[in-house]
Amino acid sequence: MTTSTASTEPIRPITPPLSSSRPITPASLTVPVQTHGHHNERTSRAPTTHTASQNVSQNASRAPSPRPSAIVPNTQVTYEDPDFHNPPGLNYSLRPRKKSIAIFWVLILLDCVALPIALYFGLWYGTSLSPNAVFSISTGTLGTVSIVEYFIRFRRLWRKGSTCRVIGAQRHYLDWFHWNISVGWFFVMIELIVGTIPRNPPIRLLAMPASTMCFALGVELLLIDILRLAGVPAPCRISSLPVGAPLRPGIYAYIEDIVAVDGSGGTEFRQRLNLRYQASRAFRMMLHRLTLFWGIGAVGIAAVTSALIWTIQRDAAYVVGWTVPFIWAGVWTAITIPWVQKCLKDEHVQWEHAKWKA
Repeated sequence: MTTSTASTEPIRPITPPLSSSRPITPASLTVPVQTHGHHNERTSRAPTTHTASQNVSQNASRAPSPRPSAIVPNTQVTYEDPDFHNPPGLNYSLRPRKKSIAIFWVLILLDCVALPIALYFGLWYGTSLSPNAVFSISTGTLGTVSIVEYFIRFRRLWRKGSTCRVIGAQRHYLDWFHWNISVGWFFVMIELIVGTIPRNPPIRLLAMPASTMCFALGVELLLIDILRLAGVPAPCRISSLPVGAPLRPGIYAYIEDIVAVDGSGGTEFRQRLNLRYQASRAFRMMLHRLTLFWGIGAVGIAAVTSALIWTIQRDAAYVVGWTVPFIWAGVWTAITIPWVQKCLKDEHVQWEHAKWKA
């Protein structure tokens, strides 16, 4: 697979649009990816049969811009396997990113697990500070790494000329994962603020943020998949999936957004993931099962952790609230990695038979 920019060479017909429910059929594919978000969804779904320069001209005519000079040609993602001998490649690997991923999660665990527990026991039993002061300090330092990462990905999506922006969306949309994290953080901040106002803060409430985040993300995953199985079209834009398109498994948008933005896969990965999803039934089934696995797991661990927080001894409840959800996430990740690797191997082995049943 290669990535090219505008040229004067003819461009072959594009893949079925994101809103199409039909799978890809064996054909040569050249797919435009909008990396600058200047044209609307209608334009992004229009078939391209002329040169790239003509395509830019058509986009300009369909979506007039107050600054025509700002229009930049689409990035072209070309699939060079017209007979579909293999599933469309994602052109992405976690192997060269293992070190950065490990560093990130070490910082997250220090920031969201070790720090709140250490500050609680250190300040509560090692100083004469008031209960309110203890939790004001501990909650004030909580989530520094997460908040910094939140604004880093905001900048990557918002900046002019972003190379990881959602396909067919304007810059103000950001992406689905960003909005879901924002909703989760909203409820977490309410808990932390309400919990630190009283003179004697409710410690059990201040142990709930991790469970709350798991519950918010898990419910969203399951809700999207339930609506998909019920045949309900997308009620709003879900990353690169436009309004009214057939829904996809809830975890699809998370994979698209996290890899494209945080994993530096870019808008190109969003398009390649779309090609793979449309071409492979085995891939679609894998994402459906992963959605149930993570959605049910997240809601379940949130329920179990919440029950423990409000029933066991106070100090133990605080430790449970800030450790159990992260332990669960580690276990689920350890299960997911070999599971996905096996599914992808099986997909390739069965591809010659399965591709005609996509």
